[in-house]
This record gives sequence, C-alpha cells and structure tokens, in this order.
Amino acid sequence: MKVLITGADGQVGRALAAATPVGLELAQLSHGELDIGDPRAVNQVIRHHTPHIIINAAAYTAVDRAEAEPELARRVNADGPRHLAGAAKDCGARLIHLSTDYVFDGNACVPYAPGAATKPLNVYGHTKLAGEKAVLEILPQRCVILRTAWIYAAEGRNFVNTMLRVMRANGSVRVVADQFGTPTAAASVATAIWRIITTSEIGGVHHWTDAGVASWYDLAVAIAEEAAVLGLVSGDIAVVPITTREYPTPAHRPRFSVLDQTSLQFLDLAPVHWRKRLRHVLAEIKDG
Repeated sequence: MKVLITGADGQVGRALAAATPVGLELAQLSHGELDIGDPRAVNQVIRHHTPHIIINAAAYTAVDRAEAEPELARRVNADGPRHLAGAAKDCGARLIHLSTDYVFDGNACVPYAPGAATKPLNVYGHTKLAGEKAVLEILPQRCVILRTAWIYAAEGRNFVNTMLRVMRANGSVRVVADQFGTPTAAASVATAIWRIITTSEIGGVHHWTDAGVASWYDLAVAIAEEAAVLGLVSGDIAVVPITTREYPTPAHRPRFSVLDQTSLQFLDLAPVHWRKRLRHVLAEIKDG
C-alpha cells in the first residue's frame, strides 16, 4: 500500500514517518516540496505517486498570525484540503485529514463529540473548519477528519519547547490558567492514524488526543516539574497563573476544548494520560 504524507516536516508528519508500519510504501512531502494551496502542483504530485492513502498533516498553525494573514491561512487550511480531496477522488485514494479543537467555541462543560455544533472563534478555526467541510463534500465515503489538540513534540515550535526556553532564560513564567484542553504528543496522533489506516475502513469525523484535561498553567507546571527531574531546568522555576484577560492575544481561543474520543474505542487503542506522554517527550529532548 502506498501512503503519501503532506506536511512531512511538521510535528505530526515526522511522528508518522518514525512510526510507519512495516510493508507500507511511504512518500513524504514537506511544504517546500508541495504547496497544497497550488491545485496544479497537488494534481501533478498525486498523479505521479498514485497513493492509496493520503495523510494531510500540512496546516497553517500560527493562530495569532492568522488574524493578520487570513488569505494565507485559508490557502493552506481550506483550499489545500479541497485540492487534496479532489485529487484523491480522481485517483481513488482515501484521505486522512487532520483538524483541530479550535473549530469549537469553548462554551461547553463536557468533552465535545465529533458531531457537536461547531463555532470557531478565530481565523485559524474558521479556515480549518472550511477545510473539513470541503473534504467531506468532495470525498464523503473515503475520508477521515481527525481532530486533535494542543500538539507538541521534542522538535519544532510548540508550547513545551517555548516554556523550556522561557524558564531557562527567566526562571519564571506567567501562564493562562482559564483555558482547558488536552496536551497531546504528536506521536500519539501518529499511532492513531496508522491504526485507522491499517485496521479499519471508517470514515467521517473523529477525535483523538491523549487522556486527561489540563489548563495551559497545569501543563506549564508539569513541564517545570518533569524537566527539573531530568535536569533540563532548575528546580525552582516559578509558574504564575494568570487569566486570559491578563494575556490578550490577537486571536480569541476557546475556554474549554476537550475532545470526546469514544467514537474510536473500537480500534482497541487506549489513550495515554498527557502527563506520561509529556515525560517521554522531555526525555527525548534531554537525549537530544
């Protein structure tokens, strides 16, 4: 089976490559190798590789910058998935498309089910939702929309690496304590994607994250504690909780965006608690 990954140089893209099941033929395309916002390039690449499965891990993820660059965000997050779905339809491929918890407004008090009403608060969320809708419209029987949240890995620009940098530089950090979600290691998402591809023919919208709930403050505290054990930071880092109002950003974010994963229980894949995954990723960072 041939699998083509877009956004292969991103956090999930690298995790997918690292966990590729034996026997699959893998084509990995970075943003520099394929701009999914270019329909001609997408069609040429798909015709050349003739994949059975396309995994779209490419995305514009700069949530705040998207408010000032809505056209670029739309090109990657909305137009790109539309082009991939069209090319997949033409060659008979299946498309696994990654999306986000930011398609929700955060006003719920229980985890969001895949069928819950969407209401994005920012440009990033709006463009990701548009991408979902395009894929479902063009390829309804041969697509999976997999929403996830708060992705991080040992490499790349993410909250964990940002916190480590600030903690080392300042010895303290102020972090929002009134936004809640589930920190999720990129490797967890990769494992779920490969399980979906190799064990089932499911379609539609599904959710996958690590287990548990945390605020950004909770995550920062855990980073400080676990990193201190590993010697990545000193043991006396001050993590100060603040409110969203005290840390204004260009993009509004959902207050609560925990995702309900029960639709994938049949995969026999139990999510691991986010703190355990964090410990593993920090160990990877230490080993360098």
